[in-house]
Amino acid sequence: MKITFLGATKTVTGSNFLVEGAGKKFLVDCGMWQGKAEIEEENRQDFEFEPAEIDFMLLTHAHIDHSGRIPKLYKEGFKNKIYAHKATCDLCALMLPDSGHIQEMESQWKNKKRMRKGEEELPPIYTAEEAVRCLEIFEPVQYDEIIEITPQIQVRFNDAGHMLGSSIIEVWIEEDGKRTKTVFTGDIGNNDIPLLSSPTMIEDTDYLVMESTYGSRLHIKNEQKAQLFLDIVSETLDNGGTVVIPSFAVGRTQEILYEINHLKDESNDEEFKRKYNILMKVPVYVDSPLAISATEVFKENMELFDEETQEEIMQGDNPLEFSGLQFTRTAEESKALNEDTRPSIIISASGMCEVGRIKHHLKHNLWNPKSTILFVGYQAPGTLGYSLVNGAKKVKIFGEEIAVNARIEYIEGYSGHADQEWLMNFIYSFLQKPKHIFLVHGEPESQDVLKAKIEQETRN
Repeated sequence: MKITFLGATKTVTGSNFLVEGAGKKFLVDCGMWQGKAEIEEENRQDFEFEPAEIDFMLLTHAHIDHSGRIPKLYKEGFKNKIYAHKATCDLCALMLPDSGHIQEMESQWKNKKRMRKGEEELPPIYTAEEAVRCLEIFEPVQYDEIIEITPQIQVRFNDAGHMLGSSIIEVWIEEDGKRTKTVFTGDIGNNDIPLLSSPTMIEDTDYLVMESTYGSRLHIKNEQKAQLFLDIVSETLDNGGTVVIPSFAVGRTQEILYEINHLKDESNDEEFKRKYNILMKVPVYVDSPLAISATEVFKENMELFDEETQEEIMQGDNPLEFSGLQFTRTAEESKALNEDTRPSIIISASGMCEVGRIKHHLKHNLWNPKSTILFVGYQAPGTLGYSLVNGAKKVKIFGEEIAVNARIEYIEGYSGHADQEWLMNFIYSFLQKPKHIFLVHGEPESQDVLKAKIEQETRN
């Protein structure tokens, strides 16, 4: 068996691994590169394999840095099955055409500039229509089933607790009379993500390919996170400002809705109640068509929620609905939010502020010292979100320089990724140590710190 690491190596995007064994070639994930322009240019490059020669693909989850080049793969000749959890298939049916639409819009914008320079136009990496066509090769599976791909290759998808449908995949390959097991973690969930179950612990493997996004850091605990969220939001609303939350449309948005709905149960403290009442008096807008559709997919897959959430649902409390929640679908409704001077909370994609409606909300709020931009997810180097979190005083949005006068906050505890403690707990869960651990999906510092921690803790 041979694994070639073609993406997410010393970075957190572009997940793509080529596995060769038992006479077959298959992929685990085929994600987009995200971040600086030179990194994103990788998305246009030829694959380092012949797409038509790939026998099948395993997809850990729907996030674009894991799934985003599937339409390109299909377009260039891959027509075999993609195995993914049913909820991942449901979400990809939304996310991949949306990504294709973004490719078309970006291509159109870039080509106007290229034409003015007398340069040749470039087609989009793929279109929304091409993304829709690739959905026909998705094969939905359930957790915990052992699936026989061939008599020599079996796989099992386990709940990764990272987002709806996310999977840790066990792969068994038998060749030359020897059976080898490899585990691909995809992205391992933060252990206390609202709505979702905790990641599945795996008992044994020969080889482990593990993410390391937060390998050098610890998240704040849930109760601190709720209090911090309420403090930041209520202080901004008290000042007459707007809270803008750049949020990943799938996963983080739904978790924030859950958190807002649950704040009422967190404390009996009078000051806490006062702040909560302030929050409940203002509108909370979800301004992302993709996030709205994804929220519907969450509602359709409630059997994947953790036990506590399922009990609440049975008692009639939908964790994704509450008083004051409003969904804005059209561009006109989105624009109207920035013309309204009343305090509000706007949750909008994209989470790293690179594309979508969030850029308009930032343009209208970054200059305003009354407003707060509240980040709740990982920001890749080279993105607008990364610049803001790291103290930029001025940024360019749609070619216009904007002063950063708004309050910038980052609550790391909302991350969908396991922190160092839970990455180590995942390793400790193996009854038999893996022969080798490959760290992927992490920046060099995170990987180096986690590597040292693993070597130190597992020496005996």
